[in-house]
Amino acid sequence: MSDAAQLAIFNHLFASVAEEMGVTLERAAYSPNIKERLDFSCAVFLTNGQLLAQAAHIPVHLGAMPASVSAAIEICSPFQPGDVVILNDPYQGGNHLPDITLVSPVFITQTQPRLESPAFFIASRAHHSDVGGMSPGSMPLSTEIYQEGLIIPPIKLVTAGQRNAAVWQLILRNVRTPAERDGDLAAQLAAHATGERRLQAIVARYGLETVVEQANALIGYADRLTRAGIGRIPDGHYTFTDYMEPDIPIVVAVTVADEQMRFDFAGTAPAQENNLNAVPAIVVSAVAYCVRCVVLALLETDIPMNAGAFAPLQCAIPPGSLLDPQPPHAVAAGNVETSQRIVDVVFGALAHALPELIPAAGQGTMNNFTFGGTWQGATFAYYETIGGGCGAGPDADGGSGMHVHMSNTLNTPVEALEYSFPLRVAEYSLRSGSGGAGKRRGGDGLVRAVEFLAPVTVTIMSERRQRAPYGLLGGANGQPGENSVFHEGAMVILPGKVTRQLDAGDIIRIETPGGGGWGTPPSVRDDTSQNS
Repeated sequence: MSDAAQLAIFNHLFASVAEEMGVTLERAAYSPNIKERLDFSCAVFLTNGQLLAQAAHIPVHLGAMPASVSAAIEICSPFQPGDVVILNDPYQGGNHLPDITLVSPVFITQTQPRLESPAFFIASRAHHSDVGGMSPGSMPLSTEIYQEGLIIPPIKLVTAGQRNAAVWQLILRNVRTPAERDGDLAAQLAAHATGERRLQAIVARYGLETVVEQANALIGYADRLTRAGIGRIPDGHYTFTDYMEPDIPIVVAVTVADEQMRFDFAGTAPAQENNLNAVPAIVVSAVAYCVRCVVLALLETDIPMNAGAFAPLQCAIPPGSLLDPQPPHAVAAGNVETSQRIVDVVFGALAHALPELIPAAGQGTMNNFTFGGTWQGATFAYYETIGGGCGAGPDADGGSGMHVHMSNTLNTPVEALEYSFPLRVAEYSLRSGSGGAGKRRGGDGLVRAVEFLAPVTVTIMSERRQRAPYGLLGGANGQPGENSVFHEGAMVILPGKVTRQLDAGDIIRIETPGGGGWGTPPSVRDDTSQNS
C-alpha cells in the first residue's frame, strides 16, 4: 500500500534519477547544442517499457521515448548487465535522425544476483549537431530519409560493459564532426552510468519489491489524476484545422467522454514528398503534452509524468498520412515543426471546450538554423532552435523571446557561439510589436542576425512565415516570421525553408513569429459599444 507521503517521496526519487542523468550529460558533453542549449532528455522506465519518470527536459523527446525503449526491448533482447542500445531510426523507435537515443537495462545484482531480466531501463536522447546527410547540421531540405544522415536501427553499442568499437567507428566515419560526436556519445554513456548507480542506491535502501510496488502505484496515481482532470472538460466533440506551409492541412477531432479523450486526425494531408512528415510517436508526444498542460491547469496540482498520464488518451492516425508516413519518407522537420502544429490544432480544438483557459497560438515553429563549413583546417557544424512569442491567455500576456511548447531548450549564449565558430552575432533582440493585440497581448518574437567570417552552408527550416499564429476570442494574430540574407550589399528575403551557400561577410537575419493575442482589445470593445 502507498500513502500520499510515500508516493511523493518515490515520485521525487525516480525523477531525481533522470535529473541527475541530465546534469551528468550537460557537464560531460562537447557540443554547444548539448552543453549550452541543453537539447537532450533523460527518463526512467520499468522492465516492461512503461515510462516511470522523466526530467523536465524536451517535451517532444520525452513523450516519444517510450517507443524507443519498446523498440530496444523488442529487437535487442535478451539483455545482460552492461548492455547499451543505440538507435535513431524514426521508423524503429526514433523521431528524426539527429536525435540519438541510448537505452540501458538496469539489473539489481546486489539483491538478486541471478536475476535474468532487468528491473528497469534508463534512456537518454540527445540532439547531435551533425549525423551526416546532404547538408551540415543534418536538417536538410530532404525528400527521402536517406538524405538526412546515418540511420541507426536498434543495436547494441555496448555489450556486457564492452563498447562495440566497430559500431562506434562506423558512426564517427559518417558524420562531419567526429570528435564532437565521440565526446557527446561518451557523455550519454556517462549519464547512463549515473542513472544506474542512482537506481541501485534506491533499491539498496528500500528493497526491490517496495520500489517496484511504489513505481506501479505512481503510474496508477497519474492515471487517476489525469482522468479526474479530463472529467472537468465538458463532454463533447471538438474540431480544428491548421496548416503546415503553404497549405498542408492537419485536422483533429477531439472527443471527450467518460474521463477519456480520443484524438482523431482523419482528414490530415497524406505523407508529403518533403521532410514535414512526423512518425506517430511524435503525435502521441504532442497530444500528451497538450493534455498535461490542460489537466495541470484544471486540477491546480502537480501530476507525475509517467505511463499513467498516457492511459486515458487514444490517438487515431490515418496510415500513410503526414502523421504516419511509410519509409523512405523524409522526417527531419516532422519532429521540430510538425509537432508544433499538432499542438496548435489540439489546443485550437480544446479552445471550443475551454475558451477561458486555452491560450492563443504561440510562434508555432522552432526556427531551426544549421550551418557548417571548414575553418582553419577543421570541419565544423552547428544546430540551434530560436525562441519566439508565446500566445496570450486569459490571465496574462504571452511571454516574449521564449522557446514555446514542444521545444524547451536554452539559447546558446553569444559568447559561446562566437568562441566556437567563425562568426559574429550582429543582433540578438526582441522583435518589438510582433505579438498580436488583444485584451492580453501575444509575446514578441526574436531577431537573430549572424555575420559569418568564413564560407558556410546554411539551412533554415522554419514555419509560420506565411500563415500567422492565430489569436483567440477576438485577439489578433501574431506577426509571421521572416528570413533574409545580406549578400553583396543587398538584403534578400528568403523562403521559410532554404539551403544557401554564403560567403565570408554575409549576414543571415532570422525574425521569429510573435504569439497570438487573446480576447478583444478594450479599444475595440469601446468602439463597438459607441457605434451600437
